[in-house]
Amino acid sequence: MIILLRRVAAVCALSAVLAACGTGRPPRAAPPASAPPSRPPTLVPGPAGLTPVFEHGPRTRGRTVALTFDADMTAGQGARAAAGERFDHPRLISTLRALKVPATVFMTGRWAEQYPDQARSIGRDPLFEVANHSYSHYAYTRDCYGLPTVPEGRMRSDVERAYAAFRKAGVTDPMPYFRFPGGCYDRRALKALTPAGVTAVQWDVVGGDAFESDPDVVARQVLDGVRPGSVVVLHCTRSAAPATERAVRAIVPELRREGYRFVKVSELIGAADSGARTRPEAR
Repeated sequence: MIILLRRVAAVCALSAVLAACGTGRPPRAAPPASAPPSRPPTLVPGPAGLTPVFEHGPRTRGRTVALTFDADMTAGQGARAAAGERFDHPRLISTLRALKVPATVFMTGRWAEQYPDQARSIGRDPLFEVANHSYSHYAYTRDCYGLPTVPEGRMRSDVERAYAAFRKAGVTDPMPYFRFPGGCYDRRALKALTPAGVTAVQWDVVGGDAFESDPDVVARQVLDGVRPGSVVVLHCTRSAAPATERAVRAIVPELRREGYRFVKVSELIGAADSGARTRPEAR
């Protein structure tokens, strides 16, 4: 908890000056000090203290939607990056800025290590928030899209290692939100992450941009799926999601035309006490 210290300014001298000038007005009170920054909203743990899982915001409290982007890079892809494969997507970030679209970027620690300048730029831009997508992008369950698996005893440290990578890159305030690689989790994974104090964030709209080359396909899938409070999952990597930036340029104006307001995940979680979809149990 950050404690705000207030300094009371002396106003007597100012009062005397004003009286001498014949204003006859009492000194105006100083404006109230700004409130201390609040902690990011999180969900309370689920049954048996399991890590809570958030899927979407309230359906009846305005037309809001959160675009989220997974900045994927696995612990084993360093050689591919060294050979020239691009796992970043600076044009996508530039487009979001140009369109003034708030977004949440779920970043792997390995991505932050590979692109520290971009991680820092994203993390320090108030338009965005950085959340955790693991360090390794290895799966937290078996049989998850062919991903290697993280042993149960290393799941918490994998999350904490990602946060350490963010801070080393200059992301000073990463959010306490975690997205499972591949979206795969079970009760065992939720229990393993309880000590990390994170809220797991899933989605209710799949953008379908992974390895899709046609932006119209991605845009149509998003536009058809969005409802008030939706969390949309897309990707922030050029090599695996080549059409995403072009799709976003179609998605944003259409949703705004329909009356939607873009928000970050933290705003939806903050409204989660009223009609949001949470899933505290494992699938």
